[in-house]
Amino acid sequence: MQYLFLWLQGPLQSWGASSRFDLRQTLDFPTKSGIYGMLLAASGDSGPQEDLLAQMADLPFTVYSYTTQKNDGSIQNGDVLTDFHMTGNGYDEKDKWQSMHIPRTSKGTKAVGGGAKLTYRNYLQDCYFAAILGMPDPLAEKFSQALQKPVYDLYLGRKCCVPTSQVFRGCFATQDEAEHALQEKLSRENPELKKILAVKETPTEECPGDLLLNDVPLRFGTQKLYRTRWVTIYPAPSD
Repeated sequence: MQYLFLWLQGPLQSWGASSRFDLRQTLDFPTKSGIYGMLLAASGDSGPQEDLLAQMADLPFTVYSYTTQKNDGSIQNGDVLTDFHMTGNGYDEKDKWQSMHIPRTSKGTKAVGGGAKLTYRNYLQDCYFAAILGMPDPLAEKFSQALQKPVYDLYLGRKCCVPTSQVFRGCFATQDEAEHALQEKLSRENPELKKILAVKETPTEECPGDLLLNDVPLRFGTQKLYRTRWVTIYPAPSD
């Protein structure tokens, strides 16, 4: 087993675990499905990838959340931005390419009202996360190389959420070594940040955690499939 250390930083991030088309919410921290989607994008593993995801489903996964601490010691929490978004309207039906973007019913006919859809999309602003992922040696080596030369672009949940800092920060023999590298990175590059919470998986259903998430990917592609996991949220102790 080896441990990957990922750093997730950008002006916008969005990590949805139970979103619908018209209301796309975000959790306060990255999801397992979102991070695994990033890994598979980096390695170029498109499509369902059920066998690969089955190997990754129960692997250790820890997330730490940070926010800005001002010089006077006060905390600046990242805000949630809600984007009002309209799709499927204003296209020219006579233009073949544009007509393909008009939402239609399952039978291929025009939707009632022309097919325009209104959506609300939530984003985290100016947040910082560290993710530490445990993986067998072959997978750790595979994704370590892929993250340094990704096949597809990497995003922080959605395509409009672009990382502004290097994502891959190393592969380590133990989780303690990965967390030590995280502390060194913070001291060197981000001394203004303060940890506000840690999110860790609860090992068994007999001892459920704080939150049940439906974010373990079993199948990607057009027919996505997920299962649940329990996580426990540990607030950082106050000074």
